[in-house]
Amino acid sequence: MAMRRSRKLLVMVVLLEFTNGVWTLPAPGTVSMDSVNMRHVLRWTQPRASCNSTVLYSVQYQGEFELLIKNGSWINAPECQRIPLTSCDLTFDLGSDSNYSLRVRAQCGSKMSAWAKFLFNRNNITPPVPELRVTAAGDVLLVSVRKFPLTAVTMVTIWRKDKEQQTEDYSIPADQEVLQVAALQEAAVYCVKAKVVLNLGVQSGFTDSHCVSVTGPGAPAWKQAAAVTVTVVVMLGLLIGLFWSLVHCRPDSCQKYFQKEPLPSFLVGLQHFVL
Repeated sequence: MAMRRSRKLLVMVVLLEFTNGVWTLPAPGTVSMDSVNMRHVLRWTQPRASCNSTVLYSVQYQGEFELLIKNGSWINAPECQRIPLTSCDLTFDLGSDSNYSLRVRAQCGSKMSAWAKFLFNRNNITPPVPELRVTAAGDVLLVSVRKFPLTAVTMVTIWRKDKEQQTEDYSIPADQEVLQVAALQEAAVYCVKAKVVLNLGVQSGFTDSHCVSVTGPGAPAWKQAAAVTVTVVVMLGLLIGLFWSLVHCRPDSCQKYFQKEPLPSFLVGLQHFVL
């Protein structure tokens, strides 16, 4: 009986020592996802425990594919194994719109913490506001957008500045960056704002309003260019005609048109007086 008790005590001591050596390190705290411009960075805080060496962290993730097809396996984030940082960039690891389970644990020497878990879906984040550029060419409004992600649709709202309640909405597909709105009222000011919409209806906020004046009725951009072109052609034709006339002028005709007129008599006397 005494030997059995001694064995039990020995096993308990060994288990306690193993537990103290491996599982007594607290798990990382306050796990969160920092998503800006569709860049996903997992962050956490250092566990409140003393460590004689640098605390290292490892991150794993599990998507629906791993959960359903690969029997619940976890994937090591390749750039975030035994790192001293309290953040991990998972932008290229979380490539689908499915739900992901993320987890991170700490290690201090031979001590390891339990996993701290976090659930994430990139469709639940707010996309950034698109970059907007608005110009006018005649009675056409050109709206250029730069958005992220590139697969997002851009919704554009346009209105006349003096009729703010009468707006028109346009949709720019994911593979298009420029919207053309024609047949606008000349000499009027139009305003534009835009937002990004993801597949599940998640959307960004609106951009600031961008207002431009549509060219007046007397000077659309294409008419200005045409007027300049016609003027240049006409002047060039006149110069060519004058040059041709001078080159091909017959002597008797040239003498008739370019002969020197005699000076009046009083100017002839004045000329002799000066000389």
